[in-house]
Amino acid sequence: MLLWHYRYSTLRKPKVKTAPDFGRSVMYHTTAQKEIIHKLKDNRFEVLDYYMNIADYTLYMRRAEYHNFPNYFDGGRAKYFVEKSIEHFLAARLLNLSKDDIYIDVASSNSPAAEIYQKLYGCKTFRQDLAFAIGINGNIIGGDAANMPVEDGFATKMGLHCSFEHFEGYSDIEFIKEASRVLRKGGKLCILPLYLFKTYAIQTDPSVLPKNGIVFEKDAVLYCKKGWGNRHGRYYDIPHFIARIRNNLNDLKLTIYVVQNEKELDPSCYIKFIGLFEKE
Repeated sequence: MLLWHYRYSTLRKPKVKTAPDFGRSVMYHTTAQKEIIHKLKDNRFEVLDYYMNIADYTLYMRRAEYHNFPNYFDGGRAKYFVEKSIEHFLAARLLNLSKDDIYIDVASSNSPAAEIYQKLYGCKTFRQDLAFAIGINGNIIGGDAANMPVEDGFATKMGLHCSFEHFEGYSDIEFIKEASRVLRKGGKLCILPLYLFKTYAIQTDPSVLPKNGIVFEKDAVLYCKKGWGNRHGRYYDIPHFIARIRNNLNDLKLTIYVVQNEKELDPSCYIKFIGLFEKE
């Protein structure tokens, strides 16, 4: 506790001792959601409503067999597992995975998504993560997601499940550029959830920051959450989303989906916005 308060005291302002109102309260209040959607449409984003097919999700869950992955959310018994399984299900649906695809699970960590996708859809899959040894080892791609050791047009599909927000500094911008290079023409990238917020914000847990800290953008409000356990989580307001993402799409076309019925599966589910990028 003393370490947390000391590290908090060393962080620059503006900062607050809380988490953003995202996912479980204000963010999904109808008024707040409508305001974000209104701003997206005012700025000429393509925004579409999306309703999950509950029967299809149930079938996916039966076939995915998450119980075979005990180190991932306790094999499907841990808190927020339903949210994670929804993310995997929706990404697969929006990407329209098939046996002809080469899929990269970006910032994969210990996620079983790539293995499940290969089993269910027959696609060739790769797992990528900064924590893996640099280079390609079998189906493992190690190193920076913004500088992958693969040739142009290597993949047809890519997905990030609750990981893009952890990309620090300019790595979010550089990854979008890299995705344009790595994808083949007609290929797709799915980022979900897409964390959009009323202000530009970065969430952090000061207790897990390195001794010398990390550089946070000066124009972002720091939300410091005890016990969160992560050093960086980015929340875009619309001006920053335009500057950092849309202005760097190159030959990618972006569609934003708004999930309408996530709470039907579990009240803890918080996915709302999804970014689907297609290489033209």
